[in-house]
Amino acid sequence: MAVLKREDENRSSASVAMSDVHTILGPESRFQGTLSFEGTVRIDGNFKGDINTSDVLVVGQGALVEAEIKCGSIVINGEVRGNITAKTAVEIHAPGKVRGNITTPVLVIDRGVIFEGNAKMDNLDAAKIA
Repeated sequence: MAVLKREDENRSSASVAMSDVHTILGPESRFQGTLSFEGTVRIDGNFKGDINTSDVLVVGQGALVEAEIKCGSIVINGEVRGNITAKTAVEIHAPGKVRGNITTPVLVIDRGVIFEGNAKMDNLDAAKIA
C-alpha cells in the first residue's frame, strides 16, 4: 500500500511517492467511462464517470473529477464532484474542492478546502469497495 506523506510542512498539497504511482492521466487528458485499477493512479486532467478500486486514487491540483468514487483511499488536491466511499481514508488538501457526500472511517480536511456535502465516518472494513 502506498504511503501518504507531505512533501514539506509549508506546502498545501499532499503527495504519494512517485515510485508508487502506476498510472497518470496527465493535465491535458480527458477521459469518460469507468476506471477500475490496482495500485496507485493519479489524475491531473478531467475524468467523468465511475471509479472503482481498493487502492489509492490521487486527484492532482487542477484536475476535475466528476464521478462516483469507491476506493481504498483518496488524496484530493483538485476538484471532485460526486460521492466518495473510501475504505481507508479521504484526505482533502488546499486548494481542493469536494462537492458530494463522503463515507470513510478517516477524514482529513485542511484549512482552505471547499467541502459541500455530508460526511459519514464509518468503519468500512466489512464493506465491499471494488
